[in-house]
Amino acid sequence: MSQARIVYLNGDFLPFAEARVPIMDRGFLFADGIYEVSAVLDGRLVDNEAHLARLDRSLGEIDIRNPHSLSEWVALQTDLVARNGLSEGLVYMQVTRGVYERDFAYPPADTAPTVMMFTQAKAVAKNPLAESGAKVITVPDLRWKRRDIKSVALLAQVLAKQQAAAAGVAEAWMVEDDAVTEGSSSTAFIITKGGTLVTRPLSTALLPGITRQAVLRLAAETGLTLEERLFGVAEAKDAAEAFYTSASAFVMPVVAIDGHVVGEGRPGAHTRRLRELYLGMARESV
Repeated sequence: MSQARIVYLNGDFLPFAEARVPIMDRGFLFADGIYEVSAVLDGRLVDNEAHLARLDRSLGEIDIRNPHSLSEWVALQTDLVARNGLSEGLVYMQVTRGVYERDFAYPPADTAPTVMMFTQAKAVAKNPLAESGAKVITVPDLRWKRRDIKSVALLAQVLAKQQAAAAGVAEAWMVEDDAVTEGSSSTAFIITKGGTLVTRPLSTALLPGITRQAVLRLAAETGLTLEERLFGVAEAKDAAEAFYTSASAFVMPVVAIDGHVVGEGRPGAHTRRLRELYLGMARESV
């Protein structure tokens, strides 16, 4: 018999079927909450302190108190991974402003945040898409102006994912003012024919990706020059290579954009090397 799935909710580890959140939770009513995702490889958390630092920052940006210290979060994550026997996949964490009668005003200061966590088994290191390469489409960026906050308000991203699925591709790159902002759940990169790694600089226009941060540190080992600047769809289609990064995809090669073949139509050497370096870093850091 397979192991029963266990989730964490407000101080308790519970069977999945028994976990309940009240209908007056502000995350449910207003998307008034923050989430974070850490990868798990070989049963251990990858680059986790950076993810928890981003969680803390996002909570602070919308004035929700962080309910746990760094060590408490790590202990909860580690316990949840062990209880679920997770070897490879993800730990999802969500904190909302809590439960209070529906009102646009903030609830009382002593309202306890709702804290929820679960695991998902997923092939992140041995993802077969990394061998063939992913195809993406471009879509208009419909999101709000504080995309640097990892909010649970993800309707625009859901719609972009639906468009990608309808087109039979893996991801959608969002475009604003003729420039690529980021993927619906990833950071977008291109490598020019001159060997320059290009990604958009951090701002309120995009999420500060944790895998992005690690890849930028690793880029020097591949001999690539780095430029943090805006790039458009036409430049991306004309690039030698393209890829996207996230906690669930690591470094994912892109072989086509809007049906246009990128480079030679297969994962490029620089992208494959960056994925290899990231996997090495992940296994050393867990």
